[in-house]
Amino acid sequence: MFPQLVFVLCLLSASSGYQFETKWFRVPLDHFGYQRNETFEIKYLVNDSYWDRGNGPIFFYTGNEGQIELFAQHTGFMWDIAEEFRAKIVFAEHRYYGGSMPFGNQSLDNNHVGYLSAAQALADYADLITFLQGNSMRAKYPVIAFGGSYGGMLAAYFRMKYPHIVAGSIAASAPIHMYPGMVPCEVFHRIVTSSFRVASPACVENIRRSWAVVKNVTSNPNNTLQKDWKLCDAVKNSTDSELLMDFLQSMYETLAMVNYPFPSDFLVPLPGQPVRVVCQYLNDTLSNVKLMEGIGKVLQVFTNYDGKSKCVDYKKGEDYGNLDASGWNYQACTEMIMPMCTTGVDDMFQPKPWNLTAFAEDCHKTYGVYPRPDAARIQYGGDKLQAASNIVFSNGLLDPWAGGGILNSISDSVVAVVMIDGAHHLDLMPANEKDPTSVRMARESHKRHIRNWIRAFRKQN
Repeated sequence: MFPQLVFVLCLLSASSGYQFETKWFRVPLDHFGYQRNETFEIKYLVNDSYWDRGNGPIFFYTGNEGQIELFAQHTGFMWDIAEEFRAKIVFAEHRYYGGSMPFGNQSLDNNHVGYLSAAQALADYADLITFLQGNSMRAKYPVIAFGGSYGGMLAAYFRMKYPHIVAGSIAASAPIHMYPGMVPCEVFHRIVTSSFRVASPACVENIRRSWAVVKNVTSNPNNTLQKDWKLCDAVKNSTDSELLMDFLQSMYETLAMVNYPFPSDFLVPLPGQPVRVVCQYLNDTLSNVKLMEGIGKVLQVFTNYDGKSKCVDYKKGEDYGNLDASGWNYQACTEMIMPMCTTGVDDMFQPKPWNLTAFAEDCHKTYGVYPRPDAARIQYGGDKLQAASNIVFSNGLLDPWAGGGILNSISDSVVAVVMIDGAHHLDLMPANEKDPTSVRMARESHKRHIRNWIRAFRKQN
């Protein structure tokens, strides 16, 4: 129904795990009005093992759409450089995700979800950092914001909206140009297709051909897909068929995003170079039964690489794994309007045009709200960022979200870092011997900027 391309932080699992203390901080329900005085607590995680309590920096992760522990355990770059910078590490959870629920189990009900927005979350973070600074009028510690994907957008917006609180931001894979009218709606899926074409042109042609075959097979109520593909539920009608094809499309999108050179296990366990791995099953010209067998093998890699899954739960759509991003659909229906379409010509998917009117009606039917397509562009600047400063926008060209990212520097202090062979915010992951050179160079560039921002903060203070 909605473009549910959840911004996932698909990162390499830290084998030993990172250690942190869980804390809670009380924030207003509504930072911008004066009639509701309720408060609630957001979760944040802290590690100060390496911190220079005299004047060391605070590395602050702007939590995105999921429970914050997941990001803390998988954003290795912050942990890797904390000792070098003698930094305190803080991961703040976004309101309405994880345990930071204003109304408990009823938080995502239509009557309560209205205080879920990026602006409210940024205000939460500003209050939390002010508290961490000792509520002093004069900040003692330089704060560097980090974030990936939607979290990267928040890291950039944080510096833009609260430059007196944040000294600089590393905004990784932040698609801040993905709003209506800013990039073509088909750009995301063109890049997904390109990732598969690099692995195997035949793979792309087989996937493009498969949609008609799947539709034809599922039109038969006596189809054997439940057995052949190890589905949890049989495909009994056209609704089930659409859900299955939506799941397949989401699978290809996710594989392109997490096309890392080493195994990852964030949403689902996957091998290194997963696109190349799955394309080995679609590397010849296939049709009918053989094509369906190949797609079935791809499904097994995606859903059961570790051998622990009993069946493919295609009806869960993107609500799988442990991200728990169920609040994102509301944000996608209000301020984070990111048009997605497919053509079937420049991409390997079924043609699906972007229809704002139909999308808006779906949002109103589900949440009782209509989208504001220009809200985020107006509030955060869109592509007019000449007044911003101290932000690094990093993007990997293997990442479909790079289509909405900043790929050219805007000024000396709003800088683009491009990783030609990097997938979705690979630069935020822990260092790995298989990291491409471009990613290693990006991390060194990040450190240079961080040093400069800290130096500038100390001169001013």
